[in-house]
Amino acid sequence: MNPITRKALSAALLSISLVACAGMSGTGGVKLSGEQEVPPVTTAAAGEARISVAQDGSVSGAVTTSGLDGTMAHIHWAAAGKNGPVVVPLTQTAPGQWSVPAGARLTPEQLKAYQAGEMYVNVHSASNKPGEIRAQLKP
Repeated sequence: MNPITRKALSAALLSISLVACAGMSGTGGVKLSGEQEVPPVTTAAAGEARISVAQDGSVSGAVTTSGLDGTMAHIHWAAAGKNGPVVVPLTQTAPGQWSVPAGARLTPEQLKAYQAGEMYVNVHSASNKPGEIRAQLKP
């Protein structure tokens, strides 16, 4: 491939990826820990969430954990330091892997709460049923 064609192809691919990401906001990656749970949990477990929310409320992403045998994972509606209701239940795709199900979407009211920093993700375990690790999502 000649250098001009290579540059044109690179520019086209960059344009496509920028268009695909337009309108998305969300977490580049937040760390889950027991310290962020309410009340705090003493645990060696850890995790990382990469959750994106589009302007229309569409939600995508995943959570990866280590050091715990998770039983459930969810996106909840509440500010830091508070507990709240489940908004999006996550699907376990492999041990330590949780994904936002296809078609998940926030309501307009939930989208406003997300934009205000009032959504969090957590992973539950048998020994910590209310949640073992948690992270507040950042718009």
